[in-house]
Amino acid sequence: MSADTLTRDPAVEATPRPARPRRAVPILAILAVLPVVALLASFTLGRYAIPLPDLFTVFFGHLLGWPQTWPSATEMVVFNVRLPRIGIALLVGAALATSGTAYQGIFKNPMVSPDILGAAAGAGFGAAMAILMDFSTVGIELSAFVGGLIAVGITYALGNSIGRGSNAVLVLVLTGMVVQAMFSAFISITKFVADPNNKLPEITFWLMGGLSSVSNNEFFVLIAPFLVGVVPMFLLRWKLNVLSFGEEEAQALGVNTRTIRLIFIVCATLLTSSSIAVAGMIGWVGLIIPHLARLLVGPDARVLLPASLLIGAGYLVIVDDIARTAFPTEVPLGILTAIIGAPFFMFLLVKGRDAW
Repeated sequence: MSADTLTRDPAVEATPRPARPRRAVPILAILAVLPVVALLASFTLGRYAIPLPDLFTVFFGHLLGWPQTWPSATEMVVFNVRLPRIGIALLVGAALATSGTAYQGIFKNPMVSPDILGAAAGAGFGAAMAILMDFSTVGIELSAFVGGLIAVGITYALGNSIGRGSNAVLVLVLTGMVVQAMFSAFISITKFVADPNNKLPEITFWLMGGLSSVSNNEFFVLIAPFLVGVVPMFLLRWKLNVLSFGEEEAQALGVNTRTIRLIFIVCATLLTSSSIAVAGMIGWVGLIIPHLARLLVGPDARVLLPASLLIGAGYLVIVDDIARTAFPTEVPLGILTAIIGAPFFMFLLVKGRDAW
């Protein structure tokens, strides 16, 4: 055995290096502009048009206490209608894209989406039950949030008790599929017993997803779980790279894979459940955005996670603008994300088949 072999540190050699380092920073800087541009454009779009100069006048005039020289209707539209809607679209898009990236990194599978552990179906069942029992808007959101957490809790408890060793991740995914199917059946039962003239349309419309009825209250409610979910994942995102080596290799490098996986699952579930609780069932964002981000910045989680967050935030704002302006009647956001997401995902699969 040579001296070089004896002095070589395998942990240092195995440490993941940034993918495409020369491209990542400028691409992230460009991506950071996307949510800002989408936000400004969204304020001007709608049946009540607001030019950018008027928008800045109203916004800064209101915040700085200038004498009011603008119509009261413009101020109401900016602060009571579009500001909470655009803000929630930014948060929900960022949350779903970030959670999708985390799930795909944990399970080392680019086909995984945020609802793989049953969070979406659990949250949908919680909301359906709350609507059936005449809960308030806050009650519906809390019920959806709790339903998502319960579904993932069942998945993780069963998967953890059944799975062993190298089969742990596979068993967890399979258990999630079973729990997802079970809660989807519960949703169907709830719709079956609901009043067809009142409750059934309300449940169906909520499950389609949308931001037409959100307010400032929902925006402030969503901020706390968003920060609690995103911050730990960003601080630990480099460990997703270590998990990609495999269970034994990651443990050899001193990473507690079970704890790290649990942290990411809890944070991603928190983001998914809170987003569904406020905006309803919005699919495909957590599946296609990580793929697009991976094509742009590579698979290194240190740059992939922020890239997904920025793209997801801007993407959902743009899709929401299309939903509320492109048709005579507003299209539910969940339907539009599916219509856009399915063919776009096929394109990404063909375009980036060698990227993963």
